Amino acid sequence: MKTELILLRHGETEWNALGRLQGHQDSPLSAEGLRQADALATRLSTLPFTALYSSDLGRALQTAQRISHRTGHSVRSDARLRERGLGILEGLTREQARQRHPDVFAAYATNAPDFVVPGGESSLQRLGHAVACLGELGARHPGERVVIVTHGGVLSSFFRHSLGIPADTPRAFSVLNACWNQFDYHDGGFRLVTWGDINHLRDDSRDDT
Repeated sequence: MKTELILLRHGETEWNALGRLQGHQDSPLSAEGLRQADALATRLSTLPFTALYSSDLGRALQTAQRISHRTGHSVRSDARLRERGLGILEGLTREQARQRHPDVFAAYATNAPDFVVPGGESSLQRLGHAVACLGELGARHPGERVVIVTHGGVLSSFFRHSLGIPADTPRAFSVLNACWNQFDYHDGGFRLVTWGDINHLRDDSRDDT
C-alpha cells in the first residue's frame, strides 16, 4: 500500500524577508508567515490525515503548531527533517556571505552535493537524513496520509533525488514559503504527485531557503 506524504515548507520568517541564510539558526515567523501557516491549517482542517510531523527547528514547529491548533493532531518533531546546517554562513545575507567568506560562498553557490560548509554540513548529508526519515514514515503509515513540515533546502534536494536530477544541477524550480508538495511512498520508493501548490495562499510567497 502507498503512503501519501504531504510535505510543507514552513511559513515566511523574519530572516526570509531580510534575505538572511538560516540553516540551523532560527528566526520567528513574520506576520506574513503566520498568515501562511494559518492558510495551511485551514486547508488541512478539511483533509483527513493520520499524523503531523515536523522539523525540530522553531520556524517549522511554529508552522506545525498553527496546523495542530486547527486539526487537533499532536506535533511529532524529528531533527532529521531540519534544514541543512550552513555553519559560518548562517545569519548572513548572500551579499554579506560573498564578502566575508568569498571562497566558501562560491563553493556553496555551485550546489556541489559533497561540499561541507565550515561548521555545517553538505547537502548530501542533509538529504541522507531526510530520505531516511521520510522512508521510515512511509513504512510506518501504509495506506495513510501524513503531513510533514520541513524546509526549502530539504525540499529542493528531495525533489531532485526523487526525480533522479543530479544534485548539482542549477535549480530551475521554486520552493515557496508554505508550499504544498505531495509524494507517494510505495515499495521503498517515492513518486512526485504535486509540487509547489500555493492555492491556499492569496498572494505569492518568498522563494528563499
